[in-house]
Amino acid sequence: MTTSLRPDGRRLPWYGRFGAPITLVVGVAAYLLILDVMMETQNLNLFPTLLLVGAVTVPAAVLLLAFAVDLPARGHGALIAATAVAGGVVGTTSAGLLEYRALTAMPWLGMVAVGFIEEAVKLILPVLILIFYRKHPRGLGVVLGIASGAGFAVLETMGYGFTALVTTRGDVAAVDSTLLLRALLSPAGHVAWTGMTAWALWRLRDVPRPRHGVRTAIGAYLLAVALHAAWDGAGSSLPVHIAVAVLSVAVLVVLLVASRAPGRPAGR
Repeated sequence: MTTSLRPDGRRLPWYGRFGAPITLVVGVAAYLLILDVMMETQNLNLFPTLLLVGAVTVPAAVLLLAFAVDLPARGHGALIAATAVAGGVVGTTSAGLLEYRALTAMPWLGMVAVGFIEEAVKLILPVLILIFYRKHPRGLGVVLGIASGAGFAVLETMGYGFTALVTTRGDVAAVDSTLLLRALLSPAGHVAWTGMTAWALWRLRDVPRPRHGVRTAIGAYLLAVALHAAWDGAGSSLPVHIAVAVLSVAVLVVLLVASRAPGRPAGR
């Protein structure tokens, strides 16, 4: 079965098949144009637009690619889009509050606390969907995880970009490098980690022995936390970042390929 077919056997429309590369090309072109206009006119009113386009382009392209590749996700586009938006808002807000309280009370926890908290809050929307949504195709979980992770990554990147502008007193070059680095690395970070944990959660309804599914879900969550903590704790260590990125992307690709086969739409 080809990836250009929908579950009903019809081909995806052109914007479904080529949405990822189109988004990437148009997004990069728009970002460069906005940056050039803002630098020439010195108009900081364009800064929010620059932040949005710079932060959203790569995560959106990855999400569209996952949607096109993962056959069971077809037909759930509105749910996936809502998960990206709501998951990002709920996740970043919850993480900000919980991290502040945890690190204020127990500062020695450091990046481990950040990893546990952020990997948990990004699962809020996927877990609610798993509980209350009536259909649970096997491959839908990984795409919903990617969506929630992408939404989180976009808003977090925008926050870092704004912070870079303030702390450098208007140095747009610092903002540009921040957006470039975080956007390019987003598929190897929040997107991949939440994708793998949501995939494991979706298996809970399919495994014959629930305890096996629970072990898989806990193991996937702990792996995501470990990768997250290693990434944040590596500082400027390029080898560690490369190792974490390669492992994260490799796991995500394997899960996406494994999820391509249409699964049964399990009811509640």
